[in-house]
Amino acid sequence: MGQVIDRKNLNDAVLTEKASNKKIVSTNGCFDILHVGHVRYLQESKKQGDVLIVCLNSDSSVKRLKGENRPVNNEADRAEVLAALGCVDYVVIFDEDTPCNLIEIIKPDVHTKGGDYNPDNLPETKVITENGGKLVFINFVEGKSTTSTIEKMKLC
Repeated sequence: MGQVIDRKNLNDAVLTEKASNKKIVSTNGCFDILHVGHVRYLQESKKQGDVLIVCLNSDSSVKRLKGENRPVNNEADRAEVLAALGCVDYVVIFDEDTPCNLIEIIKPDVHTKGGDYNPDNLPETKVITENGGKLVFINFVEGKSTTSTIEKMKLC
């Protein structure tokens, strides 16, 4: 089981893992209503290295990105659910619109994003590549999204 850590303890956790020669993978997202697309994405991300760190958008960050009615689940609940997944080692919450500041601390060997992104439209690209990291895009699971889940719930 992973753990939820705060930003001030992130550097120590990363240094400890790197001292053990662990390959660090990071990813980021809102992970509002966890679904099979999220789970497959996180499992594939973990396969890219030894330690998976999930940078989780805070409630205020999600609201700015997704609108006033989001998130459905608060940041503490979303973080706890993610940390309970066997493939997730650490979860750290960020308030900014992008995880660039956390990625600067983590300096991952690999950073993953969904296949619906590309290096040109990803704000993290510069900080990842400047720190010697590699971007890996994970295939998007068609029809699986928090938005589609919310739409289905409205029909009930």
